Amino acid sequence: MTTTPTPRGTTAPRGTSGRVNPPTVPAGADTGQRRTSHSRVFRVAGPAILVIVSVVTLVWGLAFGGGAAPLVIADAGPVIRWGLPAAKLVVNLTAAGMLGSLVLALWALPAGKRAFDAALDTASISAAVFTLASAATGFFTFVNTVNALPSADAVFGQQLGRFLVEVELGRAWLITTIAGAVLTVLTFAVRSWTPTLFVAILAVASLVPMATQGHAGEEANHTLAVTALVLHIIAAAVWLGGLVLLVVVRPVLERDALRPVLLRYSSLALASFVVVAISGTVRASIGLGGWDQLASPYGVLVLVKVVALLAMGILGAWYRVRLIGRMPDDSASRRFWGLIALELGFMGLASGAAAALARTPPPGSAAPLPLQTPAEVLTGAPLPPELDLNGWLTTVDVDLLWAFAVGFGLFFYLAGVYRLHRRGDKWPLHRTVSWVAGMLLLLWVTAGPINAYQDYLFSMHMIGHMLLSMAIPLLLVPGAPVTLAARAIRKRDDGTRGGREWILWAVHSPASKILTNPYVAAGLFIGSLWLFYYSDLFRWSLYDHIGHEWMVAHFLISGYLFVLSLIGIDPVPYRLPYAMRLLVLIGIMAMHAFFGIAIMMQSGLFVAEWFGAMGRTWGATPLEDQYVGGGVAWSVGEIPTLILAIAVAIQWSRSDERMQRRRDRQVDRVGDLELDAYNERLAALADRDAR
Repeated sequence: MTTTPTPRGTTAPRGTSGRVNPPTVPAGADTGQRRTSHSRVFRVAGPAILVIVSVVTLVWGLAFGGGAAPLVIADAGPVIRWGLPAAKLVVNLTAAGMLGSLVLALWALPAGKRAFDAALDTASISAAVFTLASAATGFFTFVNTVNALPSADAVFGQQLGRFLVEVELGRAWLITTIAGAVLTVLTFAVRSWTPTLFVAILAVASLVPMATQGHAGEEANHTLAVTALVLHIIAAAVWLGGLVLLVVVRPVLERDALRPVLLRYSSLALASFVVVAISGTVRASIGLGGWDQLASPYGVLVLVKVVALLAMGILGAWYRVRLIGRMPDDSASRRFWGLIALELGFMGLASGAAAALARTPPPGSAAPLPLQTPAEVLTGAPLPPELDLNGWLTTVDVDLLWAFAVGFGLFFYLAGVYRLHRRGDKWPLHRTVSWVAGMLLLLWVTAGPINAYQDYLFSMHMIGHMLLSMAIPLLLVPGAPVTLAARAIRKRDDGTRGGREWILWAVHSPASKILTNPYVAAGLFIGSLWLFYYSDLFRWSLYDHIGHEWMVAHFLISGYLFVLSLIGIDPVPYRLPYAMRLLVLIGIMAMHAFFGIAIMMQSGLFVAEWFGAMGRTWGATPLEDQYVGGGVAWSVGEIPTLILAIAVAIQWSRSDERMQRRRDRQVDRVGDLELDAYNERLAALADRDAR
């Protein structure tokens, strides 16, 4: 038996034979050590479960669906057949780790704390692997596309360079790789709120190019398919990446901070679940082409994703309702993290199936393509029939991005009104009606006959422009969404930023102060009108779906800012006096009318190779239709402007009435001081004259 020597300068207690007893361990310390050890083990085991299940599912999906089967002609070899989907799987998983970590850090974690730094470190590591995997995917895609034998000679390098620069598919992966490299550096460098927000926006943008490639861009209804796939990838990345980050930051989170973080992640996961479910359904329905194709290999892989999605939805609802509220209890905590491990397994199942689906040909893809009409070559969809009264009422062409925007906009606004009502506060009914009407009009513009015919008729495009920039903002601005959010959303006091904090930050940011300046807002409104149509921006919006979405967002936002500067209730740094508002509005009306007349007098077509090459045999000629579009901009576009002028005049009148009532109340309280001073002055003058 060994003895522990007594340190010099101390005396051993009597009866210990020179031994010093070890310090007493508190009763709960062993439990805390076991909990910490369990957290560290799960920190490794959680991502391992995700990766293992993903790889196994990918291998099974490729074997079952034929995605890795050798081609009869121009086969690139087994390395490419198996390496390409494997690299794409790594891209998907690391993209989730990158974007999900950034979003959850911005939404649930306090900046400057260990958990926030751990989230950014996780995003940086994920971005680094994302960059390497994107480069490998681009290289494998090149070899698979051109069936080139990899070598170190100059010819192979020149072919690869042309593929990455000149071919759209190669450019997409080159842009993705460069974006990943930039994100790797930025996520490592930033550690505060605002830079992290802009990095997260860049991370979202980096996922768009790869989502526009593959089967989605080749199908008949490719616009809807591409939009659905982009939304699906972004929402899934937020969902999966946030779940992985929970596992990573669990050991560094304080015990009392765990429950709020889990609740906030659960809210993100719920919104992501809605987007993933709807966009996935739309995407799968386009790929399948019919319910009878569910028995195909492509359909079976879709069903695997559906089962995994439903299982994750059930697990999320279970731990949100039953377990998160009991998280201080150790038994509830163990069950919760066990469910998280199970959900990661289902996430891996869905991720592996998604990567296998990207390599599995959809049903009917082997059939020869029919001869395409000019309209199908330009727009990817057949030429619609001539628009009649029935078409105005029944035509549906949904833009999924704006359908989600309308759905979430209505839900959160009405939820805020309901919360105020439950609290006993009042919210004017006319504001709610105005907001709902504006959102429904936005849905009709982006999902009805205007969206269906605007690529074929310039006049329909101009009607949509006028509604987006003038009529819809005229309904949305009186809804005062910022004021409602500031009153309805709970304020956070734990150093994190929620919806209220981010909205108020945006309202008071320097960029907002510039954009809401009435002169800047008016300049953007009328200046962008001319710039858009008399530059290549109009052409970009027709040929590129991203350009189209930018166009809709720009028209809507510029119109909203202009109307807000004139009649808005939400706070802005500066507003013009009412007389100046009317003068600005009159100037805008004149320039708007001149714009419409300029289009009517145009002798040539805007984007002639588009509107003049549709092969349309019904309706007015392209030049006559453009003339009608100019008339719309001149006449119909002035109606919302006239309503806006009336609204400014009414607000001016009410402002004068309120000022007069305040003056009357002041007179009742202290008398008319100005009138008394004036009378005293007259009396003094009279006395002087009398002397």
